[in-house]
Amino acid sequence: MTNPTLAALINLLDEPDENAFRVIRDQILLQGPDAIEPLEQLLDNTFNSTLHERIRSIVRHLQQENLYLEFLNWLTIGSSDLLQGFILVARTMYPSLDVKNTIISIEQMKMDVWIELNENLTALENVKVLNHILFDIHHFDGNRKDMLAPGNNYINLMLESRMGSPVSIGILYLILGQKLGLPLYGVNLPQHFILAYLTEPGIENPDEDDVLFYINPFNRGSVFTRREIELFTGQMKITPDKSFFTPCSNSDTIRRLISSLIFSYSKTGESAKTEDLENLLNAFK
Repeated sequence: MTNPTLAALINLLDEPDENAFRVIRDQILLQGPDAIEPLEQLLDNTFNSTLHERIRSIVRHLQQENLYLEFLNWLTIGSSDLLQGFILVARTMYPSLDVKNTIISIEQMKMDVWIELNENLTALENVKVLNHILFDIHHFDGNRKDMLAPGNNYINLMLESRMGSPVSIGILYLILGQKLGLPLYGVNLPQHFILAYLTEPGIENPDEDDVLFYINPFNRGSVFTRREIELFTGQMKITPDKSFFTPCSNSDTIRRLISSLIFSYSKTGESAKTEDLENLLNAFK
């Protein structure tokens, strides 16, 4: 280890006095992400249960703190890369997520769609191609049996199981569409998440008048109109709001994902995971 101060602090982690340990821990936290690797090395080579728990707690704190800064940077630079936002949320639970392979998987799906597209296709034909590749070829589907399971909302688990929630399936659909230049946006419909296909690409700050039709990725990419949204909100006894029909930003889409995860974990009583996600929400303030 090239940092003698950090090395000395790590050697003191078995300090029996709790007050002294807290001082040592706080000094290690001040070292930032550089402390993670040597701590993980020690974790792999200790059988002391107390030391093991202390190291895990410090590493987790450092990982979440670093992740928050990455997420804040993603928001600051404009959140144009929706896939990056999706990955950052997954890393709250899976800090060692294989980012490279995740990106490769998405790029392979994108290429599968791209091969079938051409400039002569209509908007509906574009959607038909995307639906075919995503749902028929790659076999993605909505998890209707356990819709509220937190695992539905993590990109790494969704790529393995091919199952997702309305939000995660919608985000995957959106990522592919955006990468292919299709004018797709999320729509923050209460108790559901849908997409809007705009009349043309490149519209800045689109509103409901710019929407050609809506898409429900959770229902295998079915296409519908404003009228169906009105019927849905009426059945759910939800007071109508313009936001139910208006395209939202990538950052709003990721905020919806985080909120969905918080809701799921609140049902299972996993407060530590809820706290990590609520920390990310603070970046929006």
